[in-house]
Amino acid sequence: MFASAIVVALAAAQVITIPLQKAPRQIDRAIAPIETAGLAFAGTCNDWDEWDKPAPPVRIYGNTYLVGTCGISAILITGSDGHALIDAGTEAGADLIARNIRSLGFRLTDVKFLLHSHEHFDHVGGMARLQQLTGTQLVASSAAAAVFKTGAAGPGDPQAGMHPPIRAARVDRIIKDGEEVRTYDLALTAIATPGHTPGALSWTWTSCEDRGCRRIVYADSLTAVSRDDYRFTDHPQLLAAFRASIARIAALDCDILLAPHPSASKIIDRLGGRAPLENRNACRDYASDLTKQLDERLAKEAAK
Repeated sequence: MFASAIVVALAAAQVITIPLQKAPRQIDRAIAPIETAGLAFAGTCNDWDEWDKPAPPVRIYGNTYLVGTCGISAILITGSDGHALIDAGTEAGADLIARNIRSLGFRLTDVKFLLHSHEHFDHVGGMARLQQLTGTQLVASSAAAAVFKTGAAGPGDPQAGMHPPIRAARVDRIIKDGEEVRTYDLALTAIATPGHTPGALSWTWTSCEDRGCRRIVYADSLTAVSRDDYRFTDHPQLLAAFRASIARIAALDCDILLAPHPSASKIIDRLGGRAPLENRNACRDYASDLTKQLDERLAKEAAK
């Protein structure tokens, strides 16, 4: 009897420690499984597709879902105490994202955090709309918060003036590099990756299912795209930050790579079974491609 009491006490102690550890949520129920929904996505979408072309939602791994359009990613990470959504697409795309979330059986009002990659209208133009639909808080970097407040890109953005303004959205929390967005069983870490925009963030978290846990990285675009009169070589501080951001992506613990534009991470081939979903070298390969693109851009500037 005494031994049985010890076993019961130990079992109770183990249950108590789970909330304190905030273990990543494990998902075993297949909603929009990648085996079928991934093929549907790959069959619907083309590389560098239209931003507002509807796409089916896909369970990438565990509690991580791709809920965006063919041309713009949006990532839903679900938890027992609320969900996080990264990126909002265009204003028109926001309703497509909302529809995908509902089709998975999740309530929009259970989204507890709206997060962002970089502050351009194709990725956050729908943020005000999703804030209206969810009633939840928007978490942003300080530089991105200024854009959400005014709707216009700031002067430090290489693409300032190229795009129409977005609807202003209320920022509820400023997040800094290395800080977390956390609920009972979710923990997403913000990684400041300025370059493509001053306020760009990448994100990393762990998703689990019966096959084990995987480290997922949502890496910002980090491409050297700008208006015609902008020269990266004339902005050495931004250029240094750009290279540092690429290096940070390369160094991340990365089992599964996602990106704001689906094609940037070759997700269509991966969902279609033409390339592996998991690749421990994905972040390093992504960073290598970004470095090559940046060097090519600088070479063009030097040649003028």
